Amino acid sequence: MTDNFNKMTNLPLTNSLLIAGIVFLSIAVLGQIKLGFAEINPGCFGRVLALFLGILSLGFAALLVSFPVETLDLIKTYLAKLIQQNISWVNFNLN
Repeated sequence: MTDNFNKMTNLPLTNSLLIAGIVFLSIAVLGQIKLGFAEINPGCFGRVLALFLGILSLGFAALLVSFPVETLDLIKTYLAKLIQQNISWVNFNLN
């Protein structure tokens, strides 16, 4: 039972960003929304900000799908090794 609960509560970052992007874009497009007891009235600046956040969230989700975490870890370790190997050259050029 707890195993199924853990699977349901484990929401990947890409899914969270996708949901947030859709919510922000819907606020930007619809503007004034009244859902039962909740009312959203963002105004002009709020709609522009929601549009910006929605596009940004969807863009980050697309980047995370395109470039998996393993690929980013490989690039990070490669750059760290490259910097460690050439640290004397960097120090020489900075002085």
